[in-house]
Amino acid sequence: MIGEFKRRSPSAGAMDVSGAGPGTVAGAYAKGGAAAVSVLTDAEHFGGSLDDLRAARSVVEIPVLRKDFVVDETQIWEARAAGADAVLLIVRILDGARLGGFVDLCRELRFSSLVEVHDESELGRALAAGAPIIGINNRDLTTFRTDLSVSVGLAPGVPAERVLVAESGIRSREDVARLGAAGVDAILVGETLMRSGGGTASVAALAGVPKRDRDRDTGHWRASAC
Repeated sequence: MIGEFKRRSPSAGAMDVSGAGPGTVAGAYAKGGAAAVSVLTDAEHFGGSLDDLRAARSVVEIPVLRKDFVVDETQIWEARAAGADAVLLIVRILDGARLGGFVDLCRELRFSSLVEVHDESELGRALAAGAPIIGINNRDLTTFRTDLSVSVGLAPGVPAERVLVAESGIRSREDVARLGAAGVDAILVGETLMRSGGGTASVAALAGVPKRDRDRDTGHWRASAC
């Protein structure tokens, strides 16, 4: 589970209901069982900053993801310098050359890239670019509606050696179980946690759900725990 800190979003407005800062929230996520923390650093749409990322980094030892609209390699270097372990790359806003170049740069820096897709065509581009971690965004960016069937439907097209992350619209343990049954390796949750105050209990309620993983040798399905 990747727990996300964000102050607001274009679709849902202000989210930081507890008033706790990114360091406090990140610490609570880690105590609740999160495997990583995502921090929104975009200022215009999400009210974030690299200072938010630095604050989270100063508190937790688990990986920290810079989530932003990355369109220039300078932002990757900024993320690295700020203490991030990974950066979000959105296929929809990057042409083929830049996407592949950014994935390669991250690899050279021993830095992870979470490559976000919304449909089958974008998934194909992400795989062709060598993305090690695929994030499937369940949110329709035109209507802002979320539908978990997007992840469920695209999951079979993700090779077993790639890590698959489902993003957006995850609100309950039942949602997590549905995604786990589809072979999703991890979930990224922001709004649900922030609306609940970003507390440890909210993370624990969604973490540790059993999942089904593809056997990398036979291609058959097998059960394993998150």
